[in-house]
Amino acid sequence: MTTPYPLKFQPEFKERVWGGRALTQFGLDLPEGHIGEGWMIGDHPNGTTKVINGELAGQGLDQVREQYGKEWFGAKGFSEKNGRFPLLIKLLDCNDDLSVQVHPTDDYEGLPEGELGKTEMWYVLDAKPGAKIIYGLKEGVDRESLAAAIAEGRIMEALQEVPVQAGDSFYIPAGTVHALCAGVVVAEVQQNSDTTYRLYDYNRPGLDGKPRELHIEDSLNVIAYEGAGATRMKTDNAKPNEWLTLAESPYFRVEKGIVKQPWSLSTTADSFVILVVCEGTGTLRWADQELTLGAGECFLLPANLGAYTLEGDCTVLRSVAP
Repeated sequence: MTTPYPLKFQPEFKERVWGGRALTQFGLDLPEGHIGEGWMIGDHPNGTTKVINGELAGQGLDQVREQYGKEWFGAKGFSEKNGRFPLLIKLLDCNDDLSVQVHPTDDYEGLPEGELGKTEMWYVLDAKPGAKIIYGLKEGVDRESLAAAIAEGRIMEALQEVPVQAGDSFYIPAGTVHALCAGVVVAEVQQNSDTTYRLYDYNRPGLDGKPRELHIEDSLNVIAYEGAGATRMKTDNAKPNEWLTLAESPYFRVEKGIVKQPWSLSTTADSFVILVVCEGTGTLRWADQELTLGAGECFLLPANLGAYTLEGDCTVLRSVAP
């Protein structure tokens, strides 16, 4: 039996019409094209990442999951709906505006078979001056008024725009209308889903030169017009070697930690731990081994890893299944 150790994966890169080349700042070797998404830890039919370190190198996350089960992934480390790893971890480079979109909940009847809904959160890694996002509907917008705005080509009048800076955090429950805009790089923690309903895409062609599909009826069906509980926060009040909770949902809890001195931590039998390094450098130590940490790197710590220590000068996100 393989002794548990922190797993690092080869990202799955996705070309997007709104993507760019900004993920190279994390030392990632991007393929050619407009790379909008790096799927850093994924167990989905549209992208399954493979281990690149240690004894399990070459195995997909799905293979590790099937082989080591709850011992490695924890009692809460599986989707009850499809048995897969419950989260998908991404880095996103928004060189242009994303489509205005919304995601369904798990119980939406229009979901493809075996697919989950999509609640997510963003942590802003980098933002150009004046950068913004679309985050929810303006107050008083209901289905009828939104449908009219779409039909009349004035949907942007119904949407709330929010300025963003590096370090901002956004919780985006399913049903929340949203879009990242140009000049933003984020880390995204989300349910393991690839279902997106587009409301508006700026009348631009896709990578194939044709207009991208919109999903107006599905979108109008799944939007939470009274709000789904979306929250946002500045995180510059985070204190060294203390966890600051950024998002708490039925699917994940995400916390920010600033490492300034050795920080002794431990996994629990309930859940894996995912670490996303936002900035800086450091070292992850466990048992008699260690790994170096650099910005943009993501690690999956098995539930049975036990004690580990973070050292150095870096900012990390810690995600667990609640």
